Amino acid sequence: MGPIDLLNHLLNWLAPALWLAVLMPLLARLAMRRQRAAARLWTQMTANFTLNLMVLGLGLWFFGHDGKMATYIGMLLACASSQWFFLRAWRA
Repeated sequence: MGPIDLLNHLLNWLAPALWLAVLMPLLARLAMRRQRAAARLWTQMTANFTLNLMVLGLGLWFFGHDGKMATYIGMLLACASSQWFFLRAWRA
């Protein structure tokens, strides 16, 4: 495998984590218009991306390969929990 192929595989592995990290705070702002998150949008996206990468890494380690739906569900749950934290617990 050449360096271009390796870069392609790495970017495709990171893509679901990035898209979910970007879309979740934006959709949360649309859905929860009355409540504003105390953290900035970029802070939320960075935290979600980091959390998603950890879940993807754990899924790769546990299952032995990527692309399992259980990993993506775990990533969605982790990202939703992070958004809940930013909307609720961050204010305290």
